[in-house]
Amino acid sequence: MYNINRNYLKLPGSYLFSTIGRKSREYQSTHPEADVISLGIGDVTQPLAPAIIKALHEAVDDMAHAETFHGYSPDLGYSWLRETIAKNDYEDRNCDVTADEIFISDGAKSDSGNIQEIFAQNQRIAVCDPVYPVYVDSNVMAGRCGTYDKAAERWSDVIYMPCTADNGFTPSFPKEDPDIIYLCYPNNPTGASITKERLQDWVDYANRIGAVIIYDAAYEAYISDSEVPHSIYECEGARTCAIEIRSFSKNAGFTGTRLGFTVIPKEIERDGVKLHSLWARRHGTKFNGAPYIVQKAAMAVYSEEGKAELKEQIGYYKRNCRVIMDGLKEAGYDVYGGVDAPYIWLKTPGHMTSWEFFDRLLSHANVVGTPGSGFGPSGEGYFRLTAFGSYENTKEAVRRIARM
Repeated sequence: MYNINRNYLKLPGSYLFSTIGRKSREYQSTHPEADVISLGIGDVTQPLAPAIIKALHEAVDDMAHAETFHGYSPDLGYSWLRETIAKNDYEDRNCDVTADEIFISDGAKSDSGNIQEIFAQNQRIAVCDPVYPVYVDSNVMAGRCGTYDKAAERWSDVIYMPCTADNGFTPSFPKEDPDIIYLCYPNNPTGASITKERLQDWVDYANRIGAVIIYDAAYEAYISDSEVPHSIYECEGARTCAIEIRSFSKNAGFTGTRLGFTVIPKEIERDGVKLHSLWARRHGTKFNGAPYIVQKAAMAVYSEEGKAELKEQIGYYKRNCRVIMDGLKEAGYDVYGGVDAPYIWLKTPGHMTSWEFFDRLLSHANVVGTPGSGFGPSGEGYFRLTAFGSYENTKEAVRRIARM
C-alpha cells in the first residue's frame, strides 16, 4: 500500500496568500457593494512594456513557420539569453559570472522552492524573520524543519534571525552555525535593503563556517541607494559560497508570463561535488525549459528601448511607494521600506495583532494588505502593503486608511 509524504501535513493552515484571497472573497461575497482595493499580494498591474509586446508578437510569428519554429527549449535556457544576462546583469556591474553559470527557469518562486533539493535532508537552514514563506515551507515539505510549535510559531530545526526596527531589519549572525542561509535583499516583506559592506560580512561569515547563501535578488531593479549592491557577486568571495536567484516578474512585469533564473558559480563545492553540476542535473531532469516565446520576450528587457520603458515603469511603482509612505506617515503610522523595494512595512496601531488589523482594514477601509505574522513570529505587530497597484487605487487606498 502506498504512503504519502507526511511532511506536508506538518504545514500549518494554508499558504499565506491563499488565506488572504479566501478572506477577501468571503468579504466581497457578503458585501457586494464594496469597492475593495488590494495592496496585498505583490502582483504587478501595469501592462508589459511595448518593446516586450513587440518581441512576443515576433516570437509567436516565428512559431508559425517551419524554418523558425521552436520545439523544446534547452533545459538550461537559450545561450543567447544567458549571454545577454551575463553581460547586462553581471559583467556591466563588474561581477564575474559567465553564461554557463546561469540557469533559466519559469520564475524565482519555483527556484526558491526547488533549490533545497540539492542539499542533504539533515542540513540546518537559517532564515530572516520575518521571511518569504516559500523558503521555510519548501524545506518543511522536504522534512528538514522538525516540528512546529504553534504557540511560538516556530519550527524546531529552523534557525530564526530576527529582523526588527531595532536592527534596521537586517539580521545578526546566528548563535548556531547554519548550513544554508536564506537572504533576500531588497527584502520581501520588510522593504529593507542591505549595504555592500554588510553583505560582504555575510559572505565572509558563510565562507568561514562553510555555509552556502541562497540570495534572492528579485527586487534589485528598485534599488536607489548607490551603497546597496544589485548582486551578491559584487562582494569578494561570493563565488565560493553564494547562489543567486533572480526574477523577471518585478523588474519587467512577467508575473503572468513567468521567467527567472538562478546563478550557481562553478567554484561552490561540497564533498568534492560542484553544486553547479547538481543543479544542472536536477534542472535537466525535472524541467523542460522555459518557452521560446517568453525567453525571446526577455531579450527585449535588455534592449535600449526596453530599458527605457522599464525604467519608467519601475518609476511608476516607486511613485506609489512615496504616496503610501508619505500618506501613512502623515496619518501617524510608523512605516519602513519603500525606498529600495516596492514594499512598505508598517507597525499596526495600538496593540492590534496583524490579522486584527487585516480585518479592520478590510471592513473599515475596504483595503487588503498582508498580515506580518504570516511571514514569521517577528512579523507580528507589522503589516505589509505593496506598491504594485495602480496609481489611482494607491492614492485612494491611502486616503481610506488615513481616515480610519
